[in-house]
Amino acid sequence: MTEVVPASGTVHWVGAGLSTGSGLAALCDTADRVRLWHRTEERAERALAARGLTGRAEPRAYSLAALAAELGPGDVVVSMLPAPDHAPLLGACVAARAHFACSSYVSDAVLERVPAAEAAGVTVLTEAGLDPGIDHLFAHSLIARASEAIGPRTAASYTLTSYCGGVPAEPDDFTYRFSWAPAGVLNALRAPARYIEDGAETTAARPYTATRPHVIDGETFEAYPNRDSVPFVAQYGLPAAWKPRTFVRGTLRLGGWRTAWAPVFTELERDDDRRIAALAEELAARYPTTESDRDRVVLAVSLDVHAGSGESWSGRYLLDLTGTAEESAMARLVSRPLALGVGHILDGSLPAGLSRGAETGERSERWLGELAEDGVEFTLRTS
Repeated sequence: MTEVVPASGTVHWVGAGLSTGSGLAALCDTADRVRLWHRTEERAERALAARGLTGRAEPRAYSLAALAAELGPGDVVVSMLPAPDHAPLLGACVAARAHFACSSYVSDAVLERVPAAEAAGVTVLTEAGLDPGIDHLFAHSLIARASEAIGPRTAASYTLTSYCGGVPAEPDDFTYRFSWAPAGVLNALRAPARYIEDGAETTAARPYTATRPHVIDGETFEAYPNRDSVPFVAQYGLPAAWKPRTFVRGTLRLGGWRTAWAPVFTELERDDDRRIAALAEELAARYPTTESDRDRVVLAVSLDVHAGSGESWSGRYLLDLTGTAEESAMARLVSRPLALGVGHILDGSLPAGLSRGAETGERSERWLGELAEDGVEFTLRTS
């Protein structure tokens, strides 16, 4: 195993969009030096001032060349940019022997650069936000607990569901407020979703057509599968002796969402890219998020295991957080775990190469404990 490059103590936070929350302030407390890179130096200064961080981080005008010129060995680059920008950023990190972190799923382009990163002693931390991120921690923790109770070599079947949603704290007639680019929301609904249901792999060409009621503590949400859930069976390290009845990672929406969004689905079915781009702009204008709006994030991860002997185990994590005037729930829950992960790059506890958040039950328990100490509240129920 390649020895990891010692952290220099300098963090470069790139981008200051909707998901840049108090995690940036947390790093200003723990890192030796923080630089905030934004479209212009003036916008970086305004972003720092809005977060009460003037003088605690250095504003910079972002371009890949400008960032690369300031990178040193052991620095940490935190990307809050869109996923297509991650691979070029990682390339610059590998060249400078600097570490890389983001909250996004691992893209193929990033995976292609991982061997070079590992050979250079560079840590590549991904999937370390909310979803993906905290959901992974919950899943690893539940699987480790169930394995201890049932036994990893005991023949069993299981159901694992992981649903996350950002919704308005005060429901409106649209049942939704955009917490990320409307075009991205609409295009995600056009992408096929693969999951396991009744023991078989299933694909929904349009994920919203597979929407089901999902009751959490007496409140009925609507849930649908998202992306490709199947590879996470291996990523989560579920015991080979356990066979999935249901395995789905997906999205939560408020009750009534399918009805409220029926006109949107009609437009999506037409597959007219130009019309969908225009629709995204129309929806953003019709349902703007104002300063008085408060968002709510709900993340529910459940695991039920039934052994052939009749023994069973069930566990569920629930996180339900409403935003405040100072910080949205989404920004807090993306940036705080990301800052926690960067902290583990700074203390040298993450290895060179790829880490998708905390990838074991033991490490997940440690990270969850640290998140709880940081004020991120969640509950665990087992039986």
